[in-house]
Amino acid sequence: MFMFEKAVVGGRRYWTWIGALCAIIVVGFLCYVWEHEVGLGITGLSRDLVWGLYIAQFVFFVGVAASAVVVVLPYYLHDWKVFGKIVILGEFLAVSAVTVAGLFILANLGQPMRVFNVILYPSPSSLIFWDLVVLSGYLLLNALITLVALSVERKGVAPPGWIKLVIILSIPWAISIHTVTAFLFSGLPGRSFWLTGLLAPRFLASAFTSGPALLILLTMALRRLTGFEPGREAIRRLSLIISYTMVINVFFLLVELFTVFYSQIPEDMAHFEFLFMGLQGHAPLAALMWISVILAVISMLLLITPRFRQDDKILPVACAMVFLSVWIDKGLGLVVAGFVPTPLGHVISYVPTLPEISVTLAIWAVGILMITVFYKITLSVREELAGL
Repeated sequence: MFMFEKAVVGGRRYWTWIGALCAIIVVGFLCYVWEHEVGLGITGLSRDLVWGLYIAQFVFFVGVAASAVVVVLPYYLHDWKVFGKIVILGEFLAVSAVTVAGLFILANLGQPMRVFNVILYPSPSSLIFWDLVVLSGYLLLNALITLVALSVERKGVAPPGWIKLVIILSIPWAISIHTVTAFLFSGLPGRSFWLTGLLAPRFLASAFTSGPALLILLTMALRRLTGFEPGREAIRRLSLIISYTMVINVFFLLVELFTVFYSQIPEDMAHFEFLFMGLQGHAPLAALMWISVILAVISMLLLITPRFRQDDKILPVACAMVFLSVWIDKGLGLVVAGFVPTPLGHVISYVPTLPEISVTLAIWAVGILMITVFYKITLSVREELAGL
């Protein structure tokens, strides 16, 4: 197997971490088996609210996957050599994120065999069909790129010429996965919260904010735990990109708020009122959404201030704020608010159940396990080359 023997070599701390992740996965898998046998009735979903925590996580992780283009494009097309040490880490993050996104879709289906309906009976007029195409294609592209990149780095040879075409293809493909995902929502005429042409740009702006923020957190964690040095210039440029995209992300949200509340259309206002103030006595997400707003504002101010952005102690705090802010907004609020109120004006109560949360944590653990293994292999290869 391709260098996977390096993933089974590690100290006590490494195996304790792997064991903890596997324990979470086992518990979540048992809950999923229960869900598979009983049905989605054990979740907080209902007839009127058919998408919840699972689909919200799917949307969020598609964005994380798409964000790999932030390091791939400058490195391969604009020769930003400062990204040389972290570009493969970004691509491995994309592979893990796409896999996690797919697992959330399977969890939400209840009966995973239903996914074969899309494959056996393809319908080019269906956005779900195109979402499957772009996600599976993006996974294959990034898997191929990382496989070749790590192989040539280990052998110390130049990459084959054809891989450059694959890399160039993966750049617009990254944009497509989140664009098509946004179209799945904005193409539903009965849901005014999503019925906006700004949804796809909002998805991309938030993706290019949260994904690089996570990549910075991961590289700084590797620096602390393993001594891996990504280079201060790489972190500086990536944090600068995040500062710009965060400003754009906040601007897009303000544009949506202005359009909705200046027009004073009750149907459109109701969704935002539910999110931030509550509706008909129900305000399950209001506190979380205000936390998201506060974190977004504070992190944006920290990132656009060069002194704070270049401080190694403040930067990870700002990145964590960015990641958590976007996760609250996209990882829960965006999906739930689209169903509340219903087209008939009813307010539905939705609270994720313990089995639902357990399955979600297990899928998160799968992604973290994949990143752990991929990064362990990458760093082992580089340590091996450094020792030659």
